[in-house]
Amino acid sequence: MNSAQRIGIIGAVLFLFASCGSLGNNLNVFTLEDDISLGQQVVAEIESDSSGMVLLDSASNTKVYSYLYAIRDTLLNSGSVTYRTEFPWRIRVIHDDSTLNAFCAPGGYIYFFTGILKFLESEDQLAGVLGHEMGHADLRHSTRQLTKMYGVQTLLGLIAGDRALIKDITGAIIGLSFSRNHEKEADESSVRFLCSTRYSADAGARFFEKISARGGKNPPEILSTHPDPGNRIEAYRQMKLTLGCKGDETFKDRYQETMRFLP
Repeated sequence: MNSAQRIGIIGAVLFLFASCGSLGNNLNVFTLEDDISLGQQVVAEIESDSSGMVLLDSASNTKVYSYLYAIRDTLLNSGSVTYRTEFPWRIRVIHDDSTLNAFCAPGGYIYFFTGILKFLESEDQLAGVLGHEMGHADLRHSTRQLTKMYGVQTLLGLIAGDRALIKDITGAIIGLSFSRNHEKEADESSVRFLCSTRYSADAGARFFEKISARGGKNPPEILSTHPDPGNRIEAYRQMKLTLGCKGDETFKDRYQETMRFLP
């Protein structure tokens, strides 16, 4: 089947769902391959000279990247990541100390801003944030949300490789606001991914406590895409109890030592 035929079939399916009033939160017309392909296009846009973003070179920052990938591997080896082998789970760091944010593009392409890495206090907090972002990708929330937000014609343009549209979608993905249910699912994924490790599985709760306390008139960027932290803090802790997670390590000293290598 060529791409034109595939787009035609997808368009027909989308029209059928829309006509029946079934274009719900869980509809996703993207395949796994589409997630990865879209992620690659978003990566190319983020890492282009025109994006204005400065990425830390992995060859010049081996200590930081090796550390991040070791934490990623710990979570991948938890046995709870559905697309552990299908997605690349690539990590990059954006040099921007003023932005307290992290996000994951479709297909498992993960970005941390240096601002959030310097704001966090311990390795388990980082693992909690990483687990949350990996959860969004593993549950394919980005492409579900795009399906809901942009409609049939936009999705067909993405699949067809519309470059101008990819640029617009990239900006949307960086600041994508997920539904409450998607955020709940990503929080639960974070706890599951950490549960079999030595980390405290509810480390995401302590991160939200810390970042909420910093709110004020100019709340951190991440609070605009991760709203209502109060109830979620309790949900993290309750799920840890429900799953019987035993880990309690923070690895604070190891984290702070490694972050000294950030520019």
